[in-house]
Amino acid sequence: MRWLLALLLLVAGALAAPAQETRIVAVVNDDIITVGDLSARLKLVLRSSNIPDTPEARQRLSAQMLRTLIDEKLQMQEAKRLGVKVADKELNEAVERIEQRNNMPKGGLEKYLGQQGIPFNALTDQLSAAIAFGKVVRNRVSQDVSVSDDEVSDAMSRIKDDVGKPQSRVSELFLSVDNPSQEEDVRKLADRLVEQIRGGANFYAVAQQFSQSPSAAVGGDIGWVTPSQLNPLLGEAVAKMNPGEMSYPIRMPGGFYILYLVDRKTLGASSPDQISLSLVEVVFQLPPGAADADRQRIEAQAKEISASAKSCGEMSKFARERAPQLSRQIARIKASELPAEIQKQVLALKVAEPSPPLTIGGNIGVVMVCDRQDPPGLPTREQVADTLARERLDTLARRYLRDLRRGAYVDIRG
Repeated sequence: MRWLLALLLLVAGALAAPAQETRIVAVVNDDIITVGDLSARLKLVLRSSNIPDTPEARQRLSAQMLRTLIDEKLQMQEAKRLGVKVADKELNEAVERIEQRNNMPKGGLEKYLGQQGIPFNALTDQLSAAIAFGKVVRNRVSQDVSVSDDEVSDAMSRIKDDVGKPQSRVSELFLSVDNPSQEEDVRKLADRLVEQIRGGANFYAVAQQFSQSPSAAVGGDIGWVTPSQLNPLLGEAVAKMNPGEMSYPIRMPGGFYILYLVDRKTLGASSPDQISLSLVEVVFQLPPGAADADRQRIEAQAKEISASAKSCGEMSKFARERAPQLSRQIARIKASELPAEIQKQVLALKVAEPSPPLTIGGNIGVVMVCDRQDPPGLPTREQVADTLARERLDTLARRYLRDLRRGAYVDIRG
């Protein structure tokens, strides 16, 4: 009898496991979310964010993941109501972008998730909701986004005032607080995410999974911002940070922000490591201990080339005919890689302008810049207008989702 009882208990356990997976944890209007849905998303989030998959981590993050799944149901329901669909091509392209960012071959992401025991639809459902709701927002509220010429002019003026000031590359993680009852739970989640990131979790992956800002699609990256482009409280936090540092949760109207400072530079200034050059060098050998007369003779040859060369083609010809031993053509080099003794003089040259005679590695030479590529300078009016419009569209998107939440029937069953 004992063996029969043991067998019955074993069979009952096996049957209970699938039943547990299909147990409903939330009803969202006419859709349901099961334990299996929540478990699969938790696996995906923990694996992609490099957060240890422990019972404690699952317990701490499950409430937010359930809230995310509820939002995605609302987004897909609204898309369905409006007849908005996600084409297979759009979804495949979104998957391929993730594969490319992670140096995976095509199809590698689905294979990897399968090896981790994560259903592929845990990812594709998330991507589909983001794509669909993006379309909904553009179709429904983009007509309400307008930026006047005066607003663009004011923004351009503020940016010009910031020239010479620090410009920061910032990523954000935003957690919304829709009503006071959520305040404590969202604050605790923000603290936990900061703790996990400081413990080794990837900020960009965590932002992609948890952030409720449209920037989540790109890991929270909001690009290069100047002091005038940030809320004063956020700007103050960024100013105190060094590249590679993260802020503590910052309470703002609407929710909590966690900021990560990627890099910093001076607005309107290009550093040598940001400038790419193509060069021709005509270099005459100066023997060690050369007499003054020899130095003067070689400098005279260099001056002649400096006065005669009008193009990189002519410089290359002089190099072949007069100083083939040390002369060279450099297809592409960062200015920071030039010898310190000539870097400043070369950066001062215009394209196709020969330098005066320079000391290069103990020899005498002339340098001509054939091509120069600088990083983008100040944004254009069109770029500023696009930024202002995107910020307003992001705000309207958050309000749209908030209204969907308020008008929905949501029954959370634990």
